[in-house]
Amino acid sequence: MSAPVEAGRPPAAPHRGPSARRDSAASAVVAGGAHSPRWVRWLPALLIVLDLSVEAAVPRTTAAGFMLIILPVVVAFGYGPVPTAASSTVALGLQLLLAARVGHLYEQHHVWAYVSTSLAGLAGVMLARQRLRQARHLVRARTVSEALQRTVLHPVPEQVGGLRAAGLYRAAQAEVAIGGDLYEICDTAYGTRVLLGDVRGKGLEAIRTVADVLGAFRVTAHETADLAELAEQLDRQVRRGALERDDEELFVTALLVEHDPAAREARLISRGHPDPVLLGDGTVRTLHCPQDLPLGLGHLRPPHSTAVSAVPLDAGQTLLLHTDGVTEARDRAGHFYPLTERLAARFSDSTAAPEQLVAFLDEDVHAYGGPATDDLAVLALTPTR
Repeated sequence: MSAPVEAGRPPAAPHRGPSARRDSAASAVVAGGAHSPRWVRWLPALLIVLDLSVEAAVPRTTAAGFMLIILPVVVAFGYGPVPTAASSTVALGLQLLLAARVGHLYEQHHVWAYVSTSLAGLAGVMLARQRLRQARHLVRARTVSEALQRTVLHPVPEQVGGLRAAGLYRAAQAEVAIGGDLYEICDTAYGTRVLLGDVRGKGLEAIRTVADVLGAFRVTAHETADLAELAEQLDRQVRRGALERDDEELFVTALLVEHDPAAREARLISRGHPDPVLLGDGTVRTLHCPQDLPLGLGHLRPPHSTAVSAVPLDAGQTLLLHTDGVTEARDRAGHFYPLTERLAARFSDSTAAPEQLVAFLDEDVHAYGGPATDDLAVLALTPTR
C-alpha cells in the first residue's frame, strides 16, 4: 500500500476498532460488487442491448437469444450472487420471448439453449460467491497489514522537539503495506533523534528485522547519551538477529540524526546509507557524510570511533533523509531519478516546507519511475526556530 503523506493531516475521525473497520469494509465490498471497474458493471446491459439489436436486424426466422447464455457469467464479474441469479431468470425470459416471436419456442436447439443458460446461471452464482469471498479475505488482509504498519512504523508527528516533520512510506508490495525500509523520530533528553534505514532483503524476514531495529532504537535513543554508541548498540542488535537466523549477510543501512536546537545544528552518522540532502536559501545540496559499514557488519572492521558529522541547521532549511527507493527509481530509458536536480527545479525559488517537499516527492518519483519496484521511505525535517 502506498502510505500517505503524514504531515498536515486532517482532524482524526472518531476511533473505530479494527474489527468494526474490517466489517464495514467487507460490507462495502458486498454492496459495491467488490469494487469492480465501472465498465465491467455496464457489460450486462450492453450485452442485452447488443442481443436485442441483432434480433431486430436479422430475419425473423433467426433468434438471437443465444448470446444471452453468457449473461449470468458476465453479471457475476460485477455483481453479487443475488443479481447474478436474477440475471439468469431475465436471460431465460428473454430467450423464451425471442424464440416464441419466431415460432421456435420448443425447438430442440432452443431447449438446449435454455438448459445452457440455467447451467451458466448456476456457475455465475458460484463465481460471484467465490469472488466476494476472496474480496472479503483481501479486505481483512489489508486491515491486518495496515494495523501492522502502524504498529511497527509509528505515524510521523507534525512536530517533535524542535523539528517540524513529514514522512512518506511506500512499500514495493502495496498489498503488504510494509517492507524493509524503516524510520523513527523521537524527542529525548539528548535532543531530537531520528533513524532512517533500509534492511537488506524483502519479505517477512525483512519486516522482522525492521521491528527489531525500531524496537531497539526506541529504547536506546532515550538511554544512550552518545550518538556513536547508539549506532554501535543498533549494530550489535542487528548482528544478534543475523546470528539467530543464521544469516551472515543480514545488514541494515542506516542514517542517524541528532538535532540540537540550542547549537542550531544536526549531527549525523551514516552506516552505509545514501547521503541526505539539505535545502534552503534557494540551494539544494547533498551532504556527503563519512561512511561506515552498515549495521550488523561492524564486527568486520577494526575497532574505531564512529565518525559523526555536524552540519548547521537553521529555520528555513530542510533536511531530507531518504532510502535508495527514491534515487534508484528509473524512467523508461533506465536513468536513475535525479533527486537534487528535480528538487532544485521545484524549490529553487520557494521555501521547502516538510509537507510540501514530501508531497512533491510522492508524486514526482511515481511520475518519473512508474509503480514502485523497491521500498521507499522519506523524512523531511526543519527546525521550528
